[in-house]
Amino acid sequence: MAAMTDTLAAPASHLLEVKHSRFLANAAPVASPEQALGFVASVSHADATHNCWAYRIGQDYRSSDDGEPAGTAGRPILAAIDGQGYDRVAVVVTRWFGGIKLGAGGLVRAYGGAAAECLRVAPRQPLVEMVELEVECPFDTLGAVHAALAAHAAEKTSESFVADGARLGLRLPADQATSLRARLRDATRDRVRVAVPGAIQ
Repeated sequence: MAAMTDTLAAPASHLLEVKHSRFLANAAPVASPEQALGFVASVSHADATHNCWAYRIGQDYRSSDDGEPAGTAGRPILAAIDGQGYDRVAVVVTRWFGGIKLGAGGLVRAYGGAAAECLRVAPRQPLVEMVELEVECPFDTLGAVHAALAAHAAEKTSESFVADGARLGLRLPADQATSLRARLRDATRDRVRVAVPGAIQ
């Protein structure tokens, strides 16, 4: 999986009809397996023939054929998520049987196609790799430090005070870490310590 992928900016849905069977794809951004399974439960239809689904959260993924022949529904949905370059996404494709059997190939195309089209038209949001840092600085540099944090999209996650200054926990986009270190060094005349959490004693 590439580091720079997208997630959904908002839930999306898409309806596909194949030989009188209706396939309704629902997709949503999810942050955990529990959230993904909760979404599956919330959009599944009790009156439908099948509620097949898949989710991808980093290296964690699962899929379900929900009674369809093995490999004809859940895996094509997962393949659609990966094929569209998404992460932290769950997709449920609900089928109402229309009386005409589609065969294994037809099912793969219908489930995968409904999921892929749903994701293709959905609003995308880039996923940014984040890192955590710890900064220790003298009191008289706090103004310069806070200005640097704002300029590099760094979020302050904690703040504590030590004998001669402050210790800040930060979370920021990975691609901003090097430039933030350089700016803090320049702004404080190299009087700030930056390290991964726990490294500053």
